[in-house]
Amino acid sequence: MVISATSTTLISYSLGMVSYFKYPLLMVGAIVEGPILMVASGFFLHQDVFDFVPLFIALLIGDLIGDVVWYYVGYHFGESIFNRHGKFWGISPELFADTKKLFEKYHPRILFFSKVSMAFGLIVPILIVAGATRIQFKKYLMLNFLGELFLVSWLLLIGFYLAEIYSKYIADVFKVGFIIGTVLIGAFILYFFSRFIKHKILSKIEKE
Repeated sequence: MVISATSTTLISYSLGMVSYFKYPLLMVGAIVEGPILMVASGFFLHQDVFDFVPLFIALLIGDLIGDVVWYYVGYHFGESIFNRHGKFWGISPELFADTKKLFEKYHPRILFFSKVSMAFGLIVPILIVAGATRIQFKKYLMLNFLGELFLVSWLLLIGFYLAEIYSKYIADVFKVGFIIGTVLIGAFILYFFSRFIKHKILSKIEKE
């Protein structure tokens, strides 16, 4: 009984701590993997696990911190990263040089569109290029902030309505299959969408 009571106390304490720190934990998670976490958060928002305002702020700040990190990575190490490892993203040193020229001219549209459209295949190199191009930090931060207002909003909305469909129309027997299917379909769509965005941007660079 003593062990059982102790275990129950520890579990209750742990759950209480997780509940207390859930928004800071979400913020940290958004730094690492924002978009997927935003959709999942929208799902749990529907289940009243989170409150909208602190949830939105935590995700927004976390994703913005990640953008700041990539900016300074690009600012200090961008040249060496793309010269040595650019092939990882399909970007040669020559293409990187052309991208910098294009970025200097069109960076407001590139930054904003890349955030709103979730260009997963290119979002990290785009942010690194922004730093390497020495885009004014205040301008960079403002553009990403505006883009993330849209990004966080519509990803939370997707998660929220997935939860609505899940709750109303999916029978218990199909719930596991629904979750797995949704994840696979989402991953499939995001993969081909990122390839499409990458093709469009690279085509624009080549034309320039």
